[in-house]
Amino acid sequence: MNHLTTQTVESIEDRRAFVSFPWRVYQDDPHWVPPLFSERMLFIDPEHHPFFEHAEVDFFLAKRGDDVVGTIAAFTNYRHNEFQEENIGFFGFFEVLDDSEAAKFLLETAENWVRERGHDAIRGPAQYSTNEECGLLVDGFDDPPRILMTYNPPRYVDYIEGQGYQKAMDLHAYAQDTDILAGGSKFPQKLVRVVKKIKEKGDIHIRKVDLKNYDLEVERVKKIYNQSWARNWGFVPMTDAEFVELGKELRPILDPDLTLVAEIDGEPIGVSITLPDLNQPLRLAYPSSKTPEWLTMLKLVWNWKITRQVTWARVLILGVLPEHRMRGVDALFYYETAIAALKKGIKHAEMSWILENNDAISRPIRVMGGEIYKTYRFYEKAL
Repeated sequence: MNHLTTQTVESIEDRRAFVSFPWRVYQDDPHWVPPLFSERMLFIDPEHHPFFEHAEVDFFLAKRGDDVVGTIAAFTNYRHNEFQEENIGFFGFFEVLDDSEAAKFLLETAENWVRERGHDAIRGPAQYSTNEECGLLVDGFDDPPRILMTYNPPRYVDYIEGQGYQKAMDLHAYAQDTDILAGGSKFPQKLVRVVKKIKEKGDIHIRKVDLKNYDLEVERVKKIYNQSWARNWGFVPMTDAEFVELGKELRPILDPDLTLVAEIDGEPIGVSITLPDLNQPLRLAYPSSKTPEWLTMLKLVWNWKITRQVTWARVLILGVLPEHRMRGVDALFYYETAIAALKKGIKHAEMSWILENNDAISRPIRVMGGEIYKTYRFYEKAL
């Protein structure tokens, strides 16, 4: 077996090799959802993604001879360390063939990079923070990931834990049938009463997002997002540039019926963003670097809009300003979203991800009958 070497991603050819590698890892996996190649190329482009404005990042290819056998990234998120008052580095984009030696080599490469920059520990996987896709799937491998959620082979758990990493935090994904939520016989009567009482009081108004004034809506969401999650483990406030980028990414796939704003006297106090699970039609379209992207998009739209393959939705964001919590706004969001989703043929909802210690969010989900069906994990290793 050839000796392992590492190569820093520098050229456009290196970047293409880095982005295209997962297609080899998952070529026989029926559950993996391939991303759009162009989107991934932009995602790791320092000239494009605003994350690089407050971070130092290196991407690595592991090779045996000329053959790429794995990838990893190591980075310092200065904004995270400042906000969370920590001194850690991160790893992410960890992909490797069925090769334990290569896996160990990749993780050591990231650890050495982080150690050289004086950090106390390394944490991951993340792409790039809790504001993007993050966590290693450790339970629930028999199902494709929902939109903007991660996926990996079970062997990655052994690779990472075998290298001395320990759990830092688990992230839970809850599953729920929308017919139960939308006033069905199994819908908890306590929540029905809560929703009815709030509506009768009339001070909280739920409206759809205004796509005609989208930039203004993004500003409103940013304020709620950064305040609502400020006390959460691992949270990093998004910069203006990051929020603009997120807004651009989400706009083509937002459904106004599933994107709701809660207001009191015209002032936004909460937001709920639920996305149709476009991973379902995307998996059927199966994009790759060798397929013209216009053809992929045509297949995607066909499976989404024409044959209506989307039966899942993901509650991506649900936040209420701290001073307006405990007023049942979350119950209103869930109720109105479920009714709208059911009308669109969406039968299942994933609420994700939710920190394992965030009982304020997970408790009402459990009351509604939601169950944890997937678990993702942040790992950490002291250096």
